[in-house]
Amino acid sequence: MHFVRVKGILNQTGLGMNVYRGCTHGCIYCDSRSVCYRIKHDFEDIEVKENAPELLEKALRGKKQKCMIGTGSMCDPYMPIEEDLRITRQCLEIIDRYGFGAAVQTKSPLVLRDIDLLTSINRKAKAVVQMTLTTYDENLCRIIEPNVATTKERFAALCALKDAGIPTVVWICPILPFINDTKENIEGLLNYCIEAGVKGIVTFEMGLTLREGDREYFFAALDRHFPGLTDKYLRTFGLAYEILSPRNDELMTILRTTCAQHNILIGQECFSYMHEFPTNQEQMSLF
Repeated sequence: MHFVRVKGILNQTGLGMNVYRGCTHGCIYCDSRSVCYRIKHDFEDIEVKENAPELLEKALRGKKQKCMIGTGSMCDPYMPIEEDLRITRQCLEIIDRYGFGAAVQTKSPLVLRDIDLLTSINRKAKAVVQMTLTTYDENLCRIIEPNVATTKERFAALCALKDAGIPTVVWICPILPFINDTKENIEGLLNYCIEAGVKGIVTFEMGLTLREGDREYFFAALDRHFPGLTDKYLRTFGLAYEILSPRNDELMTILRTTCAQHNILIGQECFSYMHEFPTNQEQMSLF
């Protein structure tokens, strides 16, 4: 890892931040590897924005209206280095101190370390933890997402958050054609979501996106673990950006039906929920 001092921490909307750039999770499909994001260093050589907390405090102190602050949309805020650096925790402490809300996206149970802060934020405003689940089969999960907690471990974290009264949203994406685009996989993930009492599920159809940088890494992983599958992808999808599973309609029907039966928000409804900041105690009772 290497440290940098940056000029700003919140994105152009003023609602999101990434305190790290790069990742060590090793997920074979990671879009953040794409050339368009202009990460000049080795992706596993994490760039640490060491002045993120002070920049965040300055930004929140100057905001006239409270809102939700998101983190983790590009790089996981709970990579292993966070255990020692605690930059994400420092940022949550500032969010809590200034009375803002937080929407944290991760694949790591390390988020449970900060359950005290998340509980405090949720009591004063709103805290939402988003957990990515892609692969129900544990052995397959270790191939697709090799250096991070398995799906079962993430499910346990979701249950712990439920017990603490912190709402959760699950990202069931990406789904990889000819690998985990099966009825059994989607139903297994949905059963986890039901048992963990998740508030919503985000998915962008059953598929993934591939572009320069990400595509080459993904195909190299296919060659190592699924020989012959790269050729099948190229025959089926060419060099398309949006790669949709041939089983998309069937799997989306299962997902939509299950969410309707269990009152789980889906798709854009989740973003509306996560972005909405409660303005009074009466609103808070809705959450």
